[in-house]
Amino acid sequence: MADSDNTFLNADNLYEEVEGEAGKSLELEFDQQLNLVGIIKDRFRLAEDARQTDETRWLKAYENYRGLYNKSIKFRDSEKSRIFVKITKTKVLAAFGQLIDVIFGTGKFPIGIAETKIPEGEREHAHLDIQTGPPGIESPTGMPDDIGNRIDNPYEIGFSGDGKVLKPGATLGKGLFTDSLENQIEGQLVDGLSPNPQALEVSPAEKAARRMEKLIHDQIDESKGSSEIRNALLESSLLGTGIVKGPFNFNKKLHKWDTNEDGERSYNPLEVRVPRIEFVSCWDFYPDPAATSIEECEYVVHRHKMNKSQLRQLRNMPYFDEDAIRTCIQLGPNYEEKDFESSLKDDIRSDEYQSNFEVIEYWGIMDAEYAREVGIELSDDIDDLDEVQVNAWICGNSLLRAVVNPFTPYRIPYHAFPYERNPYNFFGIGVAENMDDSQQIMNGHARMAVDNLAMAGSLVFDVDESALVGGQSMEIYPGKIFRRQAGMPGQAIHGLKFPNTAPENMMMFDKFRQLADEQTGIPSYSHGQTGVQSMTRTASGMSMLLGASSLNIKTVVKNLDDFLLRPLGEAFFQWNMQFFEGSLDVNGDLEVKATGTNSLMQKEVRSQRLTTFLQTAQNPAIAPFVKISKLVSELAYSLDLDPDEILNDPEEAAIMAQIIGMQNAGQTTSPETESVGGQPNNMGSLAGTPAQPQDLGVTGTGGGNIGIGNVPVAGESEFSGTPRAVAGAG
Repeated sequence: MADSDNTFLNADNLYEEVEGEAGKSLELEFDQQLNLVGIIKDRFRLAEDARQTDETRWLKAYENYRGLYNKSIKFRDSEKSRIFVKITKTKVLAAFGQLIDVIFGTGKFPIGIAETKIPEGEREHAHLDIQTGPPGIESPTGMPDDIGNRIDNPYEIGFSGDGKVLKPGATLGKGLFTDSLENQIEGQLVDGLSPNPQALEVSPAEKAARRMEKLIHDQIDESKGSSEIRNALLESSLLGTGIVKGPFNFNKKLHKWDTNEDGERSYNPLEVRVPRIEFVSCWDFYPDPAATSIEECEYVVHRHKMNKSQLRQLRNMPYFDEDAIRTCIQLGPNYEEKDFESSLKDDIRSDEYQSNFEVIEYWGIMDAEYAREVGIELSDDIDDLDEVQVNAWICGNSLLRAVVNPFTPYRIPYHAFPYERNPYNFFGIGVAENMDDSQQIMNGHARMAVDNLAMAGSLVFDVDESALVGGQSMEIYPGKIFRRQAGMPGQAIHGLKFPNTAPENMMMFDKFRQLADEQTGIPSYSHGQTGVQSMTRTASGMSMLLGASSLNIKTVVKNLDDFLLRPLGEAFFQWNMQFFEGSLDVNGDLEVKATGTNSLMQKEVRSQRLTTFLQTAQNPAIAPFVKISKLVSELAYSLDLDPDEILNDPEEAAIMAQIIGMQNAGQTTSPETESVGGQPNNMGSLAGTPAQPQDLGVTGTGGGNIGIGNVPVAGESEFSGTPRAVAGAG
């Protein structure tokens, strides 16, 4: 990648001081604040009441995951075993592991930005106009004619007055010159493809999309977005829904040290505005009861549990009322536990003193007329009958923050994705809920088997006390002797053995474990079931089974792509266009799309096809019709490599080709290819075989004594009948 393409990633452009982000006191009347707090609390109670059924489902799923029996379950006195077989935990973790492998298995965050089929606001294709090209470019290929003459020494690239300065530590592979040829000719680019296949062609829309993708990946990595996504994936597998908040503005402190004139270092931290995402638990999220997706929500409520330090830190965030925060701290903690919170605790003891505060974060619509009544400043072009989106934070009866939704276009900064979509409810269905019945029946038969084995594994004695001497101990141990008194002959002590029904119970247990595989779509052999079955004896049979089992997880990944990755990628794009403080070199109306996991699944197939096509393009009859540079760039991108970092631009490629040609020419005249005396070495031919002699002669020996060839005929020198001159004759 050329340096100009990386300008938006330079620290000087990215990390700038944020101005105007100090706390701002709200100028609202006390009655106006109470009215706004009242309407938010009413909507919060409405959403809380509508979520009761979902909370019951989540509690049951959590108990099955933890292997806990509900407090309402009562066991009979005859039931001794309290065993809980945690198959639900195994299935949930298997589903979570499969999602992690699909999403993060490639080592690259699964949000891809690509140009649309017909880009708007940016050119799809452009080429160099040869007629008005930059100085020095006169050849039909769009390359300088004298590029070959510039290399007198392969280690001394460039010529005096070429205007190119070699960077310190630069190499041929990366960062050769301060400006690449593509950057120099940007003003001479013409829309569309070039009629000359050898001319320089670029795709501005594609480069803009990939620059944005690199920026988004860097922002997610720096804000530890991968760990937040993992937490949401675990909760979606368990409870059925995962929620991610963001991106939202976050003032990040950068550790910076300055050196003064005396050489002493002083700590001078720098605060910058960066995007950040965070995981939000389902237990703390209250959506609009009438909505089935986040797009349909008129409002959402996020309930925070904060301690005194966390509440005090809100003063450093934009537009929070410091006086209201101080008042809340003086009034003391006001957090009250919900019913589900006490059920989630492993310790049933209730805390006598709660030192936490309940802070409610509200995002939603509000009538413009009412917003003006409570003191929110709106532009004059907004009619009173219109609605506006607002963000408000309240604690008790105090209004901590009330601003118009700062995001353009307006959006609620939450992304909720289901594990398995319920089309008539906001919250989805998880693995634990799908196998709830099977888990209960497996627990019942496991308890019955254990209780039966406790009876069948020990003897029960039938004692006729009338035949024994009174006062004896009934303790049983090896060598025990019972004294019997005179009387009717017969056995006084009988041992009784109860029938063993454990095999029947375990048969039912195994049957419902198989049903759990069907209900969840996660077969037991995919997460390490022991034992060799008929289908798993061969590698091909195991591959078929694993391929069939992956169909269910592909559906889940598709939900993840539609409800999380794509909206999150679009939200990051909008955030960068609105709040990023560096140079993006991206037009605002350029439409991008988050390809997400779909592109990750298809990249392997795409790379194989590109490799096959690259091999086909080596045919001399096909090569003139193929743009090799574009093909290699797409192949590198499909392999998750940055083409701008590993590939040369056309000028650098020509220089490298010239260097390689000079090196190859030097190898062909190396001393090893000649023998002593300057005679050519026949062993230096291809594959190390001796070269054939030029004159083989009639006999095919090439001057040798042994060989096969044509038989000499009369008149030839080797013919035996030819007379020879005798020495001394005549």
